[in-house]
Amino acid sequence: MQLKVQPIDIKVGKYKVVLNTIDAKELGVYEGDRVRIKDHVTLTAIVDFTEDMISPGMVGLYHEVQEQLQREWTETVEVEPAERPKSSRIIRKVMDGFKLERDEINELVKDIVEENLNDIEIAAFLTATYIKDMSEDETEWLTRAMIETGEKIEFSTSPIMDKHSIGGVPGNKISLLIVPIVAANGLLIPKTSSRAITGAGGTADLMEILAPVEFSASQIKEMTEKVGGVIVWGGATNIAPADDKLIKIEYPLSIDPHCQLLASIMAKKGAVGAQKVVMDIPMGAGTKILDAKTGRKLARDLISLGERLGMDVDCALTYGASPVGRTVGPALEVIEALKVLETMEGPNSLIEKSVALAGMLLEMGGVAARGQGRDLAYETLKNGKALAKLKEIIEIQGGNPDVTHEDIKVGEFKADITAPANGYIIEFYNKRIVQTARYAGAPNDKGAGVLIHKKRGEVVEKGQPVLTVYAEKKDKLEDAVKFCRENPPILVEGMLIEKVADLREL
Repeated sequence: MQLKVQPIDIKVGKYKVVLNTIDAKELGVYEGDRVRIKDHVTLTAIVDFTEDMISPGMVGLYHEVQEQLQREWTETVEVEPAERPKSSRIIRKVMDGFKLERDEINELVKDIVEENLNDIEIAAFLTATYIKDMSEDETEWLTRAMIETGEKIEFSTSPIMDKHSIGGVPGNKISLLIVPIVAANGLLIPKTSSRAITGAGGTADLMEILAPVEFSASQIKEMTEKVGGVIVWGGATNIAPADDKLIKIEYPLSIDPHCQLLASIMAKKGAVGAQKVVMDIPMGAGTKILDAKTGRKLARDLISLGERLGMDVDCALTYGASPVGRTVGPALEVIEALKVLETMEGPNSLIEKSVALAGMLLEMGGVAARGQGRDLAYETLKNGKALAKLKEIIEIQGGNPDVTHEDIKVGEFKADITAPANGYIIEFYNKRIVQTARYAGAPNDKGAGVLIHKKRGEVVEKGQPVLTVYAEKKDKLEDAVKFCRENPPILVEGMLIEKVADLREL
């Protein structure tokens, strides 16, 4: 069928077109089916329907299709039904409980990357693997396919170091200390990081306050080889692109299949050429890992997958039931990290976690003897070498190397949350702290966040500030304070938790 083109200048992240229901019926296609668009090139796109946005005889092409065809929108294109991709049948095989072959997983990942599957099909795959996990072989093949379908960084020297945290604990700003400590000791550490999805600040959100974080794979390699390390946003590259597409579907479903968690982590490490990796596994109330048994199981699986991929992986189970340090939110966290680097003044939880994990990397990289890594990491932090290296990293990424913690600005609007009673802080709700920071505007508003004055086990008096909430906009501060007061993120021994009325008196 020949249809006149109507451009739709909206990015949807897939090859999609819009047909009038009359033309769709004539073609015999349903919403979610595929059609081939033929011009001087041919591509397959997923169909949306409309009764009024696109007139009969026309086809609406979203931005991605326009970009792929690269034509002027004055003529017509040929539109015809297309078969479902082979990988849609592979997904049905997963749903039926059968194991996949390596070539089937390669085909599936290829179609995910090339946008040949619709969101429902990908959701079906993720749900099936969430209910019934993949085998070790399948998980390895999935990881390798995710690496091979994207850009890769290959260094001529070794070892290449990396670290990763599985998340779940707020204020985990340790990469700002670990990367320069490791690089200052002569090792290469190309740290690709994420932006926050549900949190108040990913490592990339923090680093962006100090320097640009969006670079190509070749730029990451060049900068790492020059100064020893980088802290950049992985989403700006085409490294393991299938992972971002899967995460996009996982998020609204609130699922994280075990096999996909493993593949997601290890594919990104493999794609940057990492050979020695330390995994930070925070555990405790409010984290993804509630107990040591679950943490050890994840650690064993990561180590096993690393061995299959030729990667040396060590895991650290860390305390995650309260924030790392006393700040949550991009600018506040950067201030705290820089102050430690500049003066060694700061929360013990931040310093000790950073030097412990950095020490593991130094031992794995062969620059510290077994059992001596933590001391070397601490000395590198104390003698200013880590700060000097961070300045080099900031400069090569295009930032101001002379920046200090006093230069970082936080939101001009602030409010204290005070203790409701005398006593000890006996509970700390991570998710509520994060949600308070997000209501205040984090991570998009870099100056928004929460400063924590009192943590678990500390004495507090009634009316004393336990938190200070910062925001860049007054209305967001009001929203954050309202949420915080309705959902207290801390529990003080002896405080009234909830009042329940006697129904007989109502």
